[in-house]
Amino acid sequence: MGLLDDRVAVVTGGASGLGRSICKHFAAEGADVVVADLQAEPREGGTPTHELLEDEYDVEAAYVECDVTNKEDHEAAADAAEEFGGLDVWVNNAGVFRGEEFTEVTEDEYDWLMDINVKGVFFGAQVAIERMLEAGVEGDLINLSSVAGLEGSADFVTYCTSKGAARLMTYSLADKYGPEGINTNAIHPGIIDTKMVSEDVPIIGSETEEEFLQQVPKRRFGQPEDIADAAVYLASDMSDYVNGESLVVDGGQTNT
Repeated sequence: MGLLDDRVAVVTGGASGLGRSICKHFAAEGADVVVADLQAEPREGGTPTHELLEDEYDVEAAYVECDVTNKEDHEAAADAAEEFGGLDVWVNNAGVFRGEEFTEVTEDEYDWLMDINVKGVFFGAQVAIERMLEAGVEGDLINLSSVAGLEGSADFVTYCTSKGAARLMTYSLADKYGPEGINTNAIHPGIIDTKMVSEDVPIIGSETEEEFLQQVPKRRFGQPEDIADAAVYLASDMSDYVNGESLVVDGGQTNT
């Protein structure tokens, strides 16, 4: 028996990185999974996630091309979940990062990041909750924020703003739809070893890697599996009384 047997989950940004790991952990616990992403091919290479889930975990899985800034694409992902029996869990994982000098941020750069990190979460949540209410499902909505949504950073003003918005959106939705049996929670990852952190930031593999590592009491960077385990917990019955929570997974970084 798996922790997520008979459940159907949608994971945005599920083809790569944290999303891929969440999809794998969900499938390992028995969930059928819809991988919603711009492309099926993982950024880190390898078998497309939906194919991997079907081959290795004997669950139903599907890929849906999804631009999270487009509500219709969220609807398509929810439709795919209904083909598997109906939506139970929605993970707003898709997100992007950009560091900047605050005074040099352009409107186009601001809009690009906010459209994905805030608008994408908002309308993913809207579609998920609409479907759960229609079906009378007591489901779970999980938003991926960041420790950057808890603390400010001089170098990442726009990113911190977007992740702070996701955190407060989580609190508001938990208050609004908790009475309907829908739990809404946020996961706040610290520095996790993904392509985003090694290439987009970068931290891991850079000259400043050791400096960042010394900020983490565990003295290691997180792995995607650390976030996926948290997502499984929030999607399972173990967290039935957890609603409106910010689950920080950062090795103690924000405590230093």
